[in-house]
Amino acid sequence: MLEWAASLGTLFLIVFWSYKKHFYLYFPAKTVEEPKEDYKLICKPSALASYLLRQCRTFCTFSNVTWVWRTFPSLQTVVAVLGPVDKGVHFVREYLQLTDDGLVALDWAVKPGHHQRRRRTSSNSTVPILLVIPNSFGKITRNTSKMCHLALTHGYQAVVFNRRCQNGCPLSTAKLQPYGDPNDLREAIRYIRHCQPSSRLFAAAEGTGAGLLLSYLGECGSSSYITAAGCISPLFRLQDWFEAGCPWLWQSAILLYQKMYLSRYATALGHLINTERLLGSRTIKELEEAVFCQTKTSNSMSWDSYWERNDPLRDIDEVAIPVLCICSQDDPIRGEPYSTIPFELFETNPHFFLLMSRYGGHCGFIKEDVSSTMWSHSALLDFFKSTVDFFAMEERLKGLSRRKGTISFSINKTMQDRASCRKEQSCLHNIHEIYNWQRSYTR
Repeated sequence: MLEWAASLGTLFLIVFWSYKKHFYLYFPAKTVEEPKEDYKLICKPSALASYLLRQCRTFCTFSNVTWVWRTFPSLQTVVAVLGPVDKGVHFVREYLQLTDDGLVALDWAVKPGHHQRRRRTSSNSTVPILLVIPNSFGKITRNTSKMCHLALTHGYQAVVFNRRCQNGCPLSTAKLQPYGDPNDLREAIRYIRHCQPSSRLFAAAEGTGAGLLLSYLGECGSSSYITAAGCISPLFRLQDWFEAGCPWLWQSAILLYQKMYLSRYATALGHLINTERLLGSRTIKELEEAVFCQTKTSNSMSWDSYWERNDPLRDIDEVAIPVLCICSQDDPIRGEPYSTIPFELFETNPHFFLLMSRYGGHCGFIKEDVSSTMWSHSALLDFFKSTVDFFAMEERLKGLSRRKGTISFSINKTMQDRASCRKEQSCLHNIHEIYNWQRSYTR
């Protein structure tokens, strides 16, 4: 009951603050010309980038939306975070015990009427799987359920990854998952891969959950088992974000929610964490420090050392799959785009694509009305499909070039036999096997 009261109070304050802010935005003293582009794909020129611009029709559909709420970023964010979950999807929980006896939960999305049990899928199934990673605060938002519902309608299996002690997952060990520690996620992905080795695996994360996904992709590199990934409203420079803090109203809401769910484990974690300092923290930085840095054990570390281990971008150059990041210019939680988004990453790394819209808020991107599909979700699934189609096309072209190469090799061999006095040095390796499909979209 207290949680619902806090949510409603926060909703009222945010709506009032957003209305006041946008009143002055729409009735300014002087008219300011707004940029004409409603969206832009920022990336390094490549074959895949050109293909995406041609095939992903949904990238430009958000600019056609005339719904008045799209220009209110705080309202869109409130609906995405505090709105009711989608009734067209239910979840069946599966617990996974980790190597250190910890527990994480996998919530498999099913259609209504099938929520009592989940039908076991054959290990030979080729149905693609979408792994959804919610925000790091453990709340299954309306956007998360919307993403799972849309994935089901597009023929995916959808599963939500829940961290230790979050979203009702029991805390079986006195350990919480640091922000950028991908070990638990790695074990969950290996389990999914073991159960269905023939299925393509895709991953999508929202908000602060994108940090965990980027950490995993960077640490695992080409061994991530993931075909393509997407991040909706990611926070890139997390240390700066924690230190600067988001707007006070959002920070108060995040801080209150974290304290409420962590207070349930105050007794179990009391010998590790200074609970008085945790519950008395006034910023999200102080709370993060109390949980992971200023502990009662010998594993205490400084704030800078913590982020050296957990910065989502620490191994970003090792990412070996296509990643689409969807951001809005008016994100009220992330802040000013030109100081919070690493544009140089997208301009120089061929694996990363930034789809920037003018409106959308934080994980908002509402189209016609609050019950409609999110534009970001449709764009993400379109990106996954186009990426797979591009890889398939490249494989066909590579196979054709191999056949042509075989014919050409036999002709050259005949010419060499006739002119045996000349010897040419032959290559000891097959160049087509060395440069696999990953090279094709980075040229």
